[in-house]
Amino acid sequence: MRAALSGFKRAARPRREPRRAAFQLILIKPSHYDDEGYVIQWLRSVVPSNSLGALYGLGQDCARRRVLGPDIDIVVSAADETNSRVRIDRILRQIRRSGGRGMVGLVGVQTNQFPRALDIARPLRKAGIPVCIGGFHVSGCLAMLPERPAEIEEALALGISLFAGEGEGGRLDEVLRDACAGALKPIYDHLKEMPDLAGAVVPFLLRHRIKRTIGLSTSFDAGRGCPFECSFCTIINVQGRKSRHRSPDDVADIIRANLAQGIKQFFITDDNFARNRAWEPIFDRLIELREREGLAVRLTIQVDTLCHKIPRFIEKAGRAGIKRVFIGLENINPESLAGAKKRQNRITEYRAMLQAWKAIGATTYAGYIIGFPADSVASVMRDIAIIKRELPVDVLEFFYLTPLPGSADHKALWSAGVPMDPDMNRYDLNHVTTAHPQMSRPAWEQAYRQAWQAFFSPEHMETVLRRAAARGGNLGRTAQMMVWFYGSITFEKVHPLEGGYFRLKFRRDRRPTLPRESAWMFYPRYGAELVVKHVRFGLLIARLWRLRRRIKADPTRKDYLDQALSPVQADDLDQLEIFAASDAARDAADRKRRAVARQQAVAGRPSPPVRAAAE
Repeated sequence: MRAALSGFKRAARPRREPRRAAFQLILIKPSHYDDEGYVIQWLRSVVPSNSLGALYGLGQDCARRRVLGPDIDIVVSAADETNSRVRIDRILRQIRRSGGRGMVGLVGVQTNQFPRALDIARPLRKAGIPVCIGGFHVSGCLAMLPERPAEIEEALALGISLFAGEGEGGRLDEVLRDACAGALKPIYDHLKEMPDLAGAVVPFLLRHRIKRTIGLSTSFDAGRGCPFECSFCTIINVQGRKSRHRSPDDVADIIRANLAQGIKQFFITDDNFARNRAWEPIFDRLIELREREGLAVRLTIQVDTLCHKIPRFIEKAGRAGIKRVFIGLENINPESLAGAKKRQNRITEYRAMLQAWKAIGATTYAGYIIGFPADSVASVMRDIAIIKRELPVDVLEFFYLTPLPGSADHKALWSAGVPMDPDMNRYDLNHVTTAHPQMSRPAWEQAYRQAWQAFFSPEHMETVLRRAAARGGNLGRTAQMMVWFYGSITFEKVHPLEGGYFRLKFRRDRRPTLPRESAWMFYPRYGAELVVKHVRFGLLIARLWRLRRRIKADPTRKDYLDQALSPVQADDLDQLEIFAASDAARDAADRKRRAVARQQAVAGRPSPPVRAAAE
């Protein structure tokens, strides 16, 4: 019996595989500090980070391909600090449990987030953890400046590695191998070559991360690059002016993968989707998903003011599920637009473009920049009044004209030695960072504050809701957007694009340059702030929801018509104030008249008179 047993092979009991080593790739999208020095953080944030999704997808691809060899597993984790607290002690424990093998990547770091990124990196570097920072600030500075600015040099002095450019094309492989070998390079500069996105690894985040955003929405880029030359923009100097795009199959795969985990809302982060050369086949694929397969998806895109001139673009956008549109309106003074090299913006097309989006029931958001050289407090308030009366835009969001590192504006001021704010934390488009040729700093700040209050006055919010009802828009969604934008800037004191639900503050997470408050001071004030802000939000929501019910109950709501909703007519050039507010506006109207005259001459119809030079 024993002899028989001794001949029995123990293959029936599987041999335990030796435990492989692990390398921790910890990806963090940093937030930035508010005016009191606390990290801007929410229980639920608003705008999901595409950079985080892109790097998470690339990291998972590296793990699948085992780029560190067959004996090392890559464990990828991701956190967006706008909705997740960054705990340095936990990061250290996580990496130490892996035998010290790991790296922290601070991804998509914008200029205003760079100070916070450095504050996260310092204790990690002190503990010997490899850290790499990438994003628009690093890429913009290396792309546009003849020498490295002080904060970049500070990062290098701390032993932080900097990554400029995009991570596709196997570039993350190199960084991970170097980090695993303890030999990260000071700078990885990939700005000269833009990777092809067709067939590239797609952005992706798991549901447990996405559920930390309001509305359970995620983001992805269908393309990168923009053909225009706006002087305040960093996109063209970092991602280039050539359109690079994902395939329709890739976009469909992103949609399906997210639908499988219950995600139905998407923000396509292309800076200008209308100039994505594959916009039509991508829309066609989305239409197929919605109309043939019955997949209910809702999307948000960003476009320029001439998108309505592209045949079929807006019509297909509606069928593809586009419900929200961000538009770079920027200004209604053609002189300011020309000075910023935003020549594609033609004020004579604004009404037709906005009405075209209204026709498909999309909610429109328009960015408006305050601080062009011709601006004054009086001119800004005049222009906002014109927009409210003559343009059917649902939400107008305001920004200070800001010389962002990586833009032509910043490079020009840098080269001329013009003073700019040395605190990168303030470069969030919500603070003054340099001098204005006409307005003092207090006057500029006054114009900015008054613009928000003027557009979101109770009377105009009712007008916006009535316009939405008249054109078949979603009143609830429109009201929510007004609560978000007005409440963020007025109650939370942050820009709406940095907003969220239920502000989180942690006493120990204050900016190191400011003193830590005592618990007796911090917690009572924080609690009182929460109560006051929620009461104010509640009153605003109650007022708008009562107004919404009243409008929905109005049997004549579909008949509402005002100047902004009135059909575009040839005599608009003579009747509307937007075309008479400045000499540049009058010149733009004249050019439009001449263009119409040429078109009508070809068609054999009489043309409208051109404004006399003496007028």
